[in-house]
Amino acid sequence: MVKKQAPKKNPSKKDRQASAADPIPTVDPQILIHQQRILKLFSDAFNPVLSSEDFTARLQSIKQALFNREFDAAFGTEENLQAYAARWSPTRALCYSSIFQTIAHHFDEMALISPPPTNNNDDDENSPEAASIEISDSNPRKSIKMLCIGGCAAEQIAFASLLHQTNSSGHLTLLDAAPWTQVVALLQNHITSPPLLSKYASAAIKAANTPLLEQAQLNTTFSQGDILVLDKEALSSLLGREPLTVTLMFTLNELYTNGGIGKTTKFLKLLGEVMPDRSMLLVVDSPGSYSEAAVGKEQKRYPMQWLLDHTMIDPRAPSPGYEWEKIESHDSIWFRLPDGLSYPIQLENMRYQMHLYQRRSTSSTQ
Repeated sequence: MVKKQAPKKNPSKKDRQASAADPIPTVDPQILIHQQRILKLFSDAFNPVLSSEDFTARLQSIKQALFNREFDAAFGTEENLQAYAARWSPTRALCYSSIFQTIAHHFDEMALISPPPTNNNDDDENSPEAASIEISDSNPRKSIKMLCIGGCAAEQIAFASLLHQTNSSGHLTLLDAAPWTQVVALLQNHITSPPLLSKYASAAIKAANTPLLEQAQLNTTFSQGDILVLDKEALSSLLGREPLTVTLMFTLNELYTNGGIGKTTKFLKLLGEVMPDRSMLLVVDSPGSYSEAAVGKEQKRYPMQWLLDHTMIDPRAPSPGYEWEKIESHDSIWFRLPDGLSYPIQLENMRYQMHLYQRRSTSSTQ
């Protein structure tokens, strides 16, 4: 089952020394403006939560539930989901946005040049299981498709950021075990609405106040479920027939740990079987010993990256009809918040590992 945890605390002494020694890189002023806009989107969307008297107590309750692995208690209420998103998603959204921007040239290989589809089914628009906007556009854009497994708020905003920075349109599907429907709808509204302004804002500022994305640029759908129980037909339907990017952002190690290595390996194999050719898999997770899983009766621990490569690109066990190519891989990267950013509460830097694979058909029938 896909469950999200709060970012890991208490980094090792070596990590703290590296963090302190490495200087914060200089950021392009335009990127800084864009990052601040992302943080404002979060602060606008979750202002009632951030300013509530019980915010700190709620965060402590969520962290305690996560520590006890009581996921239903941590994510079972709308208030908890909003508090989690307001506290931990902003930094991750900025980090994921930078990752997407770094690998944007790979998205170009799969992009379609067409307007977003028009939704003619009123019942689908009003479905409580989805928060989506589908409006035809007379100006065709490059269209990017993504499925994010085990994440919602941070991935949703990062994907919107990618579309904004590349002037693209996109279809985003979010799948998670927790009931994120209302949070997804809230963020979708803020993505496609102008930012909130002070009543003292000048006429010029009001005239220049535009949404991050036009409504036609982003189609977002949320699906609640457990990725490890989906059969081949259900997973194939979720993926569709067009090339896309599937993400596992701080999720794969949780699948190995909570769902088991057997079920997770089976899912990865099935994913390779049904993914459209040229599709990509992006894995981002905690680096080093934070991402390890125990195997066998002796509970021998293996790094997540080793387990992933063993499943995806082991030459001793080739997959019939397709193969995975690892096109980018980084064992440890720091994402540091640049000076000058503002948010109602303190945010922290984060460190991650990243691996990008692309599926390539080896069969002439595909």
